[in-house]
Amino acid sequence: MQTSEKQGSGLVTSTSTADNTQNVSKVQVWLTPSQSEFIEFVLFYGASELSKSLKLVHDMALYHSDISINADEKRALFGVKCLWEGVEEI
Repeated sequence: MQTSEKQGSGLVTSTSTADNTQNVSKVQVWLTPSQSEFIEFVLFYGASELSKSLKLVHDMALYHSDISINADEKRALFGVKCLWEGVEEI
Protein backbone atom coordinates (compact mmCIF):
# COMPACT_ATOMS: atom_id res chain seq x y z
CA MET A 1 0.00 0.00 0.00
CA GLN A 2 1.02 3.57 -0.46
CA THR A 3 2.03 5.57 2.54
CA SER A 4 1.83 9.28 3.05
CA GLU A 5 1.83 11.80 5.84
CA LYS A 6 -1.97 11.99 5.71
CA GLN A 7 -2.49 8.21 5.94
CA GLY A 8 -4.70 7.28 8.84
CA SER A 9 -5.86 10.85 9.38
CA GLY A 10 -9.41 9.55 9.56
CA LEU A 11 -11.07 12.40 7.66
CA VAL A 12 -12.85 11.55 4.44
CA THR A 13 -14.37 14.22 2.25
CA SER A 14 -16.34 13.10 -0.77
CA THR A 15 -15.45 14.57 -4.14
CA SER A 16 -16.87 14.21 -7.59
CA THR A 17 -14.79 11.99 -9.86
CA ALA A 18 -15.71 14.16 -12.82
CA ASP A 19 -14.39 17.32 -11.20
CA ASN A 20 -11.18 18.22 -9.47
CA THR A 21 -10.77 18.88 -5.76
CA GLN A 22 -12.18 22.39 -6.04
CA ASN A 23 -15.67 20.89 -5.75
CA VAL A 24 -15.29 19.24 -2.36
CA SER A 25 -18.49 18.19 -0.61
CA LYS A 26 -19.31 19.91 2.67
CA VAL A 27 -20.03 16.55 4.29
CA GLN A 28 -17.09 15.26 6.31
CA VAL A 29 -17.01 11.83 7.92
CA TRP A 30 -14.49 10.80 10.56
CA LEU A 31 -13.25 7.24 10.14
CA THR A 32 -11.52 4.97 12.56
CA PRO A 33 -8.01 3.88 11.55
CA SER A 34 -9.33 0.40 10.66
CA GLN A 35 -12.07 1.88 8.45
CA SER A 36 -9.53 4.07 6.72
CA GLU A 37 -7.23 1.09 6.21
CA PHE A 38 -10.10 -0.96 4.73
CA ILE A 39 -10.95 1.80 2.26
CA GLU A 40 -7.28 2.11 1.29
CA PHE A 41 -7.18 -1.66 0.70
CA VAL A 42 -10.27 -1.56 -1.50
CA LEU A 43 -8.84 1.28 -3.55
CA PHE A 44 -5.41 -0.39 -3.78
CA TYR A 45 -6.76 -3.84 -4.70
CA GLY A 46 -9.38 -2.49 -7.05
CA ALA A 47 -13.07 -2.26 -6.29
CA SER A 48 -14.13 -4.32 -9.30
CA GLU A 49 -11.66 -7.12 -8.49
CA LEU A 50 -12.75 -7.23 -4.85
CA SER A 51 -16.40 -7.24 -5.90
CA LYS A 52 -15.81 -10.17 -8.26
CA SER A 53 -13.96 -12.09 -5.54
CA LEU A 54 -16.73 -11.57 -2.99
CA LYS A 55 -19.39 -12.62 -5.51
CA LEU A 56 -17.42 -15.77 -6.35
CA VAL A 57 -17.04 -16.74 -2.69
CA HIS A 58 -20.76 -16.10 -2.11
CA ASP A 59 -21.78 -18.19 -5.12
CA MET A 60 -19.41 -21.03 -4.24
CA ALA A 61 -20.77 -21.23 -0.70
CA LEU A 62 -24.38 -21.00 -1.78
CA TYR A 63 -24.55 -22.91 -5.06
CA HIS A 64 -21.55 -25.25 -5.11
CA SER A 65 -21.77 -26.74 -1.66
CA ASP A 66 -23.67 -29.73 -0.33
CA ILE A 67 -23.62 -28.36 3.22
CA SER A 68 -26.95 -27.23 4.62
CA ILE A 69 -27.05 -23.55 5.49
CA ASN A 70 -28.60 -22.34 8.74
CA ALA A 71 -30.06 -18.88 9.50
CA ASP A 72 -26.76 -17.42 10.74
CA GLU A 73 -24.95 -18.58 7.62
CA LYS A 74 -27.71 -17.16 5.41
CA ARG A 75 -27.31 -13.79 7.13
CA ALA A 76 -23.55 -13.98 6.62
CA LEU A 77 -23.99 -14.74 2.91
CA PHE A 78 -26.44 -11.86 2.63
CA GLY A 79 -23.83 -9.63 4.29
CA VAL A 80 -21.26 -10.72 1.70
CA LYS A 81 -23.78 -9.96 -1.05
CA CYS A 82 -24.44 -6.48 0.38
CA LEU A 83 -20.69 -5.88 0.64
CA TRP A 84 -19.94 -6.86 -2.97
CA GLU A 85 -22.83 -4.75 -4.23
CA GLY A 86 -21.60 -1.80 -2.18
CA VAL A 87 -18.05 -2.21 -3.44
CA GLU A 88 -19.35 -2.32 -7.03
CA GLU A 89 -20.64 1.23 -6.57
CA ILE A 90 -17.19 2.60 -5.72
